[in-house]
Amino acid sequence: MKEIEEYRTDFWKGGKELLETVSFPNGLLPLGVLFPFPAPASPRFTFIDLFAGIGGFRLALQNLGGKCLFSSEWDKAAQQTYYSNFGEIPYGDITREEVKSAIPFNYDLLCAGFPCQSFSLAGKKRGFEEARGTLFFDVAEILRRTQPKAFFLENVKGLMIHEKGKTLQTILRILREELGYYVPEPEIVNARNFGLPQNRERVYVVGFRKDLGVDSFSYPSATDTSKTFADIKERVVVSSKYYLSTQYLCSLRVHKERHLSKGHGFGFEIIPDNGVANAILVGGMGRERNLVIDQRLTDFRPVTNIKGEVNREGIRRMTPREWARLQGFPDDFLIPVSDTMAYKQFGNSVAIPAIQATAVEILKNIL
Repeated sequence: MKEIEEYRTDFWKGGKELLETVSFPNGLLPLGVLFPFPAPASPRFTFIDLFAGIGGFRLALQNLGGKCLFSSEWDKAAQQTYYSNFGEIPYGDITREEVKSAIPFNYDLLCAGFPCQSFSLAGKKRGFEEARGTLFFDVAEILRRTQPKAFFLENVKGLMIHEKGKTLQTILRILREELGYYVPEPEIVNARNFGLPQNRERVYVVGFRKDLGVDSFSYPSATDTSKTFADIKERVVVSSKYYLSTQYLCSLRVHKERHLSKGHGFGFEIIPDNGVANAILVGGMGRERNLVIDQRLTDFRPVTNIKGEVNREGIRRMTPREWARLQGFPDDFLIPVSDTMAYKQFGNSVAIPAIQATAVEILKNIL
């Protein structure tokens, strides 16, 4: 295993250019076999993974028998996590022509969790020109060139009202009128309805190539709303580094009381074991709105530089692994980055069971 790990490290340092040249001595297994989540040997369908993050879409679709033919993600730390689990370094900036030109033409499904951006000309019905300069334009351009059977887009709930709804209407008009796809009305899907103890609402947009004759589509119904934080809680005592210091906890309480006095609901929140987490978010109060009580700690010596002492009330942040579970990542999903980066990556990810349940409905129309 040491020999394999040395090659994995060298491969990561070498980057994308080594994809075609890496070799193993002594007849070691091919590269993809060494990683936790290789592509299926006999795929049922193929897909591409745009704005791939750490591979939430990919895991969901591989679970259904799909093979990823192309992935793109510009963030280097996310690339590292993606590589560690799938044995593939995603291509970088999708806005670059040399990256677009690497996308194959014969695949079934395009997947993308693209960022939401303003369209400066939204509402003026100028088609592609309205979207130019936004990342949605790159998705649309790839759809225009490669014409897959279907697409599956994910975005924040706020897309529904972004620029008073004009952004979404521009997106739908381009997909329907410019690109000729059948696109049912988008739907807000909550991860909580699919076996995850997290209230996470996201907008899903799906579409089908007109020649397939698809004229109706139903988003999946809830499958499991019973899960609570207790179902994903760490089974062992976690490090004291996840427990808040007394001084920081005091600051959080003052902050919350200040907002409560103004009639606001801002501030930290403690999720009970029988409760459901708020949506995990990057930055702001993302971690503090999902604090938990865990009284199992007995060694209160701090392992990081903190002001004050480790609190004795058992109040701690969720761990990166708990955030991973909140998004449906299996426990054998590797986390090769720092805690700070891991929180960012899981907070930006898709909720795998909700994606997978929706993909099941999509596949019924294209296979």
